[in-house]
Amino acid sequence: MSDNRRSKEVTQGNQRSPNRAMLRAVGFGDNDFNKPIVGLANGYSTITPCNMGINTLALRAESALKDAGAMPQMFGTITISDGISMGTEGMKYSLVSRDVIADSIETACNGQSMDAVLAIGGCDKNMPGAVLAIARMNIPAIFVYGGTIKPGKHNGEDLTVVSAFEAVGKFSAGKIDQEELNAIEHKACPGAGSCGGMFTANTMSSAFEAMGMSLPYSSTMAAEDEEKAESTEKSAFALVEAIKQQILPSQILTRQAFENAITVIMAVGGSTNSVLHLLAIANTMEVELTLDDFETIRKRVPVICNLKPSGKYVTVDLHRAGGIPQVMKMLLAHDLLHGDALTVTGKTIAETLADIPEKPPADQDVIRQWDNPVYAEGHLAILKGNLASEGSVAKISGVKNPVITGPARVFESEEECLSAILDGKIQAGDIIVVRYEGPKGGPGMREMLAPTSAIIGAGLGDSVGLITDGRFSGGTYGMVVGHVAPEAAVGGTIALVNEGDSITIDARQRLLQLNVDKEELAQRHRQWEARPPKYPRGVLGKYAKLVSSSSLGAVTDLDLYS
Repeated sequence: MSDNRRSKEVTQGNQRSPNRAMLRAVGFGDNDFNKPIVGLANGYSTITPCNMGINTLALRAESALKDAGAMPQMFGTITISDGISMGTEGMKYSLVSRDVIADSIETACNGQSMDAVLAIGGCDKNMPGAVLAIARMNIPAIFVYGGTIKPGKHNGEDLTVVSAFEAVGKFSAGKIDQEELNAIEHKACPGAGSCGGMFTANTMSSAFEAMGMSLPYSSTMAAEDEEKAESTEKSAFALVEAIKQQILPSQILTRQAFENAITVIMAVGGSTNSVLHLLAIANTMEVELTLDDFETIRKRVPVICNLKPSGKYVTVDLHRAGGIPQVMKMLLAHDLLHGDALTVTGKTIAETLADIPEKPPADQDVIRQWDNPVYAEGHLAILKGNLASEGSVAKISGVKNPVITGPARVFESEEECLSAILDGKIQAGDIIVVRYEGPKGGPGMREMLAPTSAIIGAGLGDSVGLITDGRFSGGTYGMVVGHVAPEAAVGGTIALVNEGDSITIDARQRLLQLNVDKEELAQRHRQWEARPPKYPRGVLGKYAKLVSSSSLGAVTDLDLYS
């Protein structure tokens, strides 16, 4: 791994350094120049409820870092709300924001010669963006999750943001009236915090806790609860101790850690987006990890948590039932975790979990007993075939019909697809194809929460398939396959599908197949022409030019000089 660590001239107290004059202006005294400078990457924003409570946590961390003997230097980084931008052109910027976040943290920390970093984030791309930067820099680091939202309540049921999207589909199908739709919209998101199910934000926070980059229990705490602020303070003290011991990300983010994260993601029923983000971080750490590793782990790990979107409970319920430590202890007891993997505290996973019981509480149904899993195998399946020679990702939890063969209904964008669903033009047995939404083709690989929620709301979730070179929200479920690679924009087979072609989605055989003769496909490929870039300049233009295949994590710094 390349070593991006910088000279420690300032913090080593060079008496002639002109840097000292400017540091005095921001609060350094004579006794502060020998203290470690800790970057405090603050993802605070009022753009989204996911991040609106983060500044309070950042201030708590700043105070704790000072008490622990460090000199915190706070700086901001961005966020894009997937839930707000969903279904619009703005969603093209969501995945892009992951790399903008990584770039901004790396730039601030390396540009100012910081000795360590504490990053706080809330919305989906904050976590992988921060950890990508941490992986690049390899300085002592810890990630603090801003916390999950508490569920909304309506007619005795828990609501999440996905409830609002599904309500639109139900309204369009005539299943609910305008009053019910309005009630769900008003109650779905009651306050601060990230989307409340085991969607992408809570999946990635759980993964990074499992990898040892965050403190135990921190990934499932509610944003508005005092324990979240207390955990943030503890994280600051843990980081300063990691600086003293020089515990580096390269010691934590090992192959063992990635396998532990994938195992936990399978056990909790996490988001398809976790595949993309873990591949990207592994690529940055130069840890060998492929799509096939997800499939290998999936086969041996049961889903033991009954969580939304396909299950019953939300993340605060998981926290009350024992959180990620309880899940990890069960996995460790059945030899499915690497107990000797290191964490940011200096303890191993096994040492961290030593006092956790091997069985979850008997008086709850959020974390199932080991002999009564929700599913016997993991839910994130890697499908391959002539439609996805590099691979694709399907979330198969809650799917009643794991094999579907039907006619292709081809759409060149998410908007075209959504209009067809809402207008009642999609029938049971159809296979929807949404293409040119991949990393390059979108660009930005938009999530398809609006179409998939509309399918569920229309009552077609068990009878309609959807495949795309784009992504899915962590709130998506049903027979849907995303991350199809190669994508349409580079001439992948998904670009060659014609309306009415027969397509097979087979979750049992892990197959994604276009049932068209090879010679016919070869002829179509010869006639195919690449489309000109939709965005020739700006952030999206740069992204489309640099981004790799989703099968490699959609990274933007892969082999830049090859």
